[in-house]
Amino acid sequence: MNESLPPPDPDQIPALDDKALEQLEQRLIPSPRKLAWLRVRFLLWRMSGTMGARIKRGIDVSAAVCLLVLLLPLLLLVALLVKLTDGGPVLFWQMRVGKWGRSFRFPKFRSMVINAEEIRARLMEANQHGGQGITFKMKRDPRVTWIGRIIRKTSIDELPQLWCVIRGDMSLVGPRPALVSEVARYTLENRRRLDIKPGLTCIWQVSGRSDIPFEEQCRLDALYIEEQSLRADLRLLLKTIPAIITGRGAY
Repeated sequence: MNESLPPPDPDQIPALDDKALEQLEQRLIPSPRKLAWLRVRFLLWRMSGTMGARIKRGIDVSAAVCLLVLLLPLLLLVALLVKLTDGGPVLFWQMRVGKWGRSFRFPKFRSMVINAEEIRARLMEANQHGGQGITFKMKRDPRVTWIGRIIRKTSIDELPQLWCVIRGDMSLVGPRPALVSEVARYTLENRRRLDIKPGLTCIWQVSGRSDIPFEEQCRLDALYIEEQSLRADLRLLLKTIPAIITGRGAY
């Protein structure tokens, strides 16, 4: 038979003496000196984060401006070839989703036929990321033009996004910006990709690009976000060079 214990008698509970109360207050309430030290540590932590962000922003802008100036002849040549292919627009613009879900206009050199979006609906069954996949990837996409295959293989089609880096919508390194329709299907875990600015290159782009399944891309992006640093960014930028040369996963 279960019997509940009787309630304690308040008169039988030993009272805390002044010394015990003082010790309890010291544990629960930090001293002015300790509180001041905690404030200093918090300010230093905020300053270190702000300083790192400012340094990264400075590197982004400086590098993007230099690259645009150095690559201007190549950009003009590609623009001419794209225009001569079918007379369509040189740039292809899309709305992409950046940091904290803010959308922005995203340019690429047009590498597909003019009515590529209309044809896409008929090609969904050939999607390498699944017919109902969030992203659409296809090795031998019939929509890609001859010049498009070259600039996609070498990632030259992405160079106009240097303007997005200068504007502040993107960074040199970060998760690739997703389409609005893709973000609408994100899980809560996938949305971690929106915690920082998107980038021109990222960890999964130097590890196989489109050959990597979507969920693995998200996992790698989350890993980068957790461990991001200027050193990690430099390492990824250096790895981007051989990734572009080999063209692995680019189509």
